[in-house]
Amino acid sequence: MEVNNEKTQRYSPLVAAGVFLGLGLGGFFDGILLHQILQWHHMLSSVRPATTVPELELNMVGDGLFEAGTWVMTTVGVVLLWRAGKREDVPWSSRTFFGSILVGAGLFNLIEGLIDHQILGIHHVKPGVNELLWDIGFLVVGATLAIVGGLLIRADQLSGDRQFS
Repeated sequence: MEVNNEKTQRYSPLVAAGVFLGLGLGGFFDGILLHQILQWHHMLSSVRPATTVPELELNMVGDGLFEAGTWVMTTVGVVLLWRAGKREDVPWSSRTFFGSILVGAGLFNLIEGLIDHQILGIHHVKPGVNELLWDIGFLVVGATLAIVGGLLIRADQLSGDRQFS
């Protein structure tokens, strides 16, 4: 009877950490670039346009709550990464880790784009001319990031005898 002494490697803790980091970092990218630097929109700009100081203040609170949420997701990702790093059954893989971050960032775009832009309509990527095209582009970028990330993770899964549970 042959005994297999190899330890089972589990990538799922690393994947979970990367996805949460991707969700948080994707949100930070959106908030910093689209809300603050380019000022294309704020969290509530489609339902409460920032045309007066009180409306701008309300939108800034919405942006702050949004950024607080992305901070929480990033913090959860760091905690999960710390825990994964302490486990002997979690192999370190750049391909899986960065793939997971891409999945998380892509999921951020898809979830935020579908809920805030399409379902609730509380803001759009770039309001005005071609508004729908900008929103669709945001979703396409999200889907592309998630697919590329998933392919990177899958490539690691296929490259060896590892468990992704």
